Amino acid sequence: MSDQRASKAEFAAWVGIIGNLALAAMKGTVGFFSGSKALIADAAHSASDILGSFAVLIGLKAAKKPPDKDHPYGHGKAETIAAMIVAILLLLVGYEIASGAVMAMLRGDVAAPEWYALIAIVISILVKEAMFQYKYRLGKKLSSQALIANAWEHRSDVYSSIAALIGAGGAVLGGYIDLPALYYLDPVAGIAVSLLIFRMGYKLFKESLHTVLDHVLHEEETAELLKTASMVKGVVAVDDLRAREHGHYVIVDIKLSVNPHISVLEGHEIGKAVKHRLMEQYDHVADVFVHINPFIPGYPYNDDGDSSKSFTALIH
Repeated sequence: MSDQRASKAEFAAWVGIIGNLALAAMKGTVGFFSGSKALIADAAHSASDILGSFAVLIGLKAAKKPPDKDHPYGHGKAETIAAMIVAILLLLVGYEIASGAVMAMLRGDVAAPEWYALIAIVISILVKEAMFQYKYRLGKKLSSQALIANAWEHRSDVYSSIAALIGAGGAVLGGYIDLPALYYLDPVAGIAVSLLIFRMGYKLFKESLHTVLDHVLHEEETAELLKTASMVKGVVAVDDLRAREHGHYVIVDIKLSVNPHISVLEGHEIGKAVKHRLMEQYDHVADVFVHINPFIPGYPYNDDGDSSKSFTALIH
């Protein structure tokens, strides 16, 4: 990860921390004094986002570390692990909110919240949507999975605030028209918030798990890489090309066929040229591992995976 990319991502994470801290404090205070359980649940969601943003910061700092003996492919998956932590936090918060709202309904602890709870919820919706747009666009630009995951937390908070607005608004209306049955809309909204949070957490965890298990790019996603490699001078054919995701970047493994009559040094130089071309032309390619095969027309290179021995047998 470049220093410029890291600094932008870390700044965005801090924007999320400060914004969520302010929103959680405002919604928690207003929720307590207004008596809105939906708003208190929404405040808990914002508080979980603070922990999520800290997880993103930890992942971003770890991803900046250069490759070492124990991590020869770099630390890019630290961002993916941070995204998984965010997802687990969302699942836990969703459960806590749901259980609290259900217990309140079973106890009959329901009442119409004060009208100013609605103002706090509207402010939360506007701020959260602005934060989502900022982080999501920046995450796409920087190819940061953790930042995109954190952005979706803000979007889930927008949905939860809308649910809270409907529930608290219905309960407030119940107070004005003296219809106690509408009071239950407030804790019901709390349950709706928890379901939205739980769904988002499940989705993020599933996507992060998919990436951390060395997801290999599909053929259509590597077509440009293959085309570029085949155009390098000295490459007779590209026998195989695989690219696996490693956090925000990909590692490429490629097998090339070259003229069997050139020297080992010349073959090495061709492989090095292919590696440099791919890394220079595609920002998301972090490293390329090249295997050189001698080209023999009609020989099935991919059958046994050891073309060098087969070629030696043939020339003898």
